[in-house]
Amino acid sequence: MSRKNLALSRRKFVLTASATAMSSILLKGCMGNPPEDQPAVSGSPTVAAGSGVKAGEEPEVKTAKLGYLPIVESAPLIIASAKGFFAKYGMTDVKVEKQANWGAARDNVKIGSGGGGIDGGQWQMPMPYLITEGIITDGAKIPMYILCQLNTQGNGIAIANKHKGKNVGLKADPKYFADLKASGNRFKAAYTFPKANQDFWIRYWLAGNGIDPDSEVDLLTVPASQTVADMKRGAMDAFSTGDPWPYRIVADDIGFISALTSELWQAHPEEYFAVRQDWADKHPKATKALLKAIMEAQQWCDDFKNRKEMTAILAQREYFGVPEKVLEEPLMGKYNLGERTIDDPQQSVLYWKDKRGSVSYPYQSHDLWFLTESHRWNFLDKGQYESAKALISKVNREDLWKQCAQEIGVPASDIPSDKSRGIEEFFDGVKFDPANPEAYLSSLKIKRV
Repeated sequence: MSRKNLALSRRKFVLTASATAMSSILLKGCMGNPPEDQPAVSGSPTVAAGSGVKAGEEPEVKTAKLGYLPIVESAPLIIASAKGFFAKYGMTDVKVEKQANWGAARDNVKIGSGGGGIDGGQWQMPMPYLITEGIITDGAKIPMYILCQLNTQGNGIAIANKHKGKNVGLKADPKYFADLKASGNRFKAAYTFPKANQDFWIRYWLAGNGIDPDSEVDLLTVPASQTVADMKRGAMDAFSTGDPWPYRIVADDIGFISALTSELWQAHPEEYFAVRQDWADKHPKATKALLKAIMEAQQWCDDFKNRKEMTAILAQREYFGVPEKVLEEPLMGKYNLGERTIDDPQQSVLYWKDKRGSVSYPYQSHDLWFLTESHRWNFLDKGQYESAKALISKVNREDLWKQCAQEIGVPASDIPSDKSRGIEEFFDGVKFDPANPEAYLSSLKIKRV
């Protein structure tokens, strides 16, 4: 190479290297403090691995397998992995694995990670209780621990466009459903798993409007990711599930949303983080490490300044695999319901705090409502229901939540002092007093007991 060409090559190298270094500095700055219109690189760690582990608190293992479904309830698990919160507490090899449906999640926790399944993860309620008692696992009792509530709200009841203008809103017309039944075209309503949250929401909405969900409509079980396609081809009239699926039918002009679950029961309990009891008992420090990571992820998710980045992470193919636009607006509390709009962050999915206080703390009174509602629809027999409080005391580990909250520095004012959140009120005026669940059952006009 000539001296002239050599000089040019050196000069090119210096300029290129300088540009690369400057780009790295700019990128590093963006990742540390992303501008409003450009989220940080999805999955970039927020904290240093191991920085939250104190001497003597090192987890017994660094790995765990946790299952999730691609709905907004799963965000704390995904964010804890993507943003480095698991690693912060020494759990550097946590596998957050997408489940095909709730039945697959149930089957995978039944066999555990040792058999190729999972150690725990995201659950509709009262699935951890039904699994513990063998009610949905073919009689095989797999004791579970509930460690925290993952979120409140973020769900809706979506209705096919052909029912627009037919009074099928939050307050629905029972005559319309009776007329459909008489014509031989019974209203078909779907949920993602029987005897759990989303089954309960659609049942409560119907019964609260004087419509018997067992005799006036047909109830179907459909995986969340299949609901949009099934409604588009006319296989169902309604479905109850978590965002982004209800919102997507509006975006795709397939249907509208009759009610958000926040309208059915403001600040209601939604889905939970629970693990196998045997795994937790064998790995108590690792269990607390997982819980601390998820609690910090919940706080991160509840900062609305992070929701743009959160949208970018969840929308990725490996997690939800949906366009960002169908996630971002619901996460900000902006809902185009098809027949009306809502713009209220307090109506969106919340993960850490709401108007009633703590979201993450697993109130035992909420577990009692789910088990009481299970008895209402005869999903639990009388004997199972009568032992509900004893069962809750074994499955619900609110004591571990409080320990972890104190250890990660949660202010005392944000740590509930009572296992009960008190009286709950629903959209139809019915009230649930955890101190007297029998009065709740007696007040209900439509029930199976």
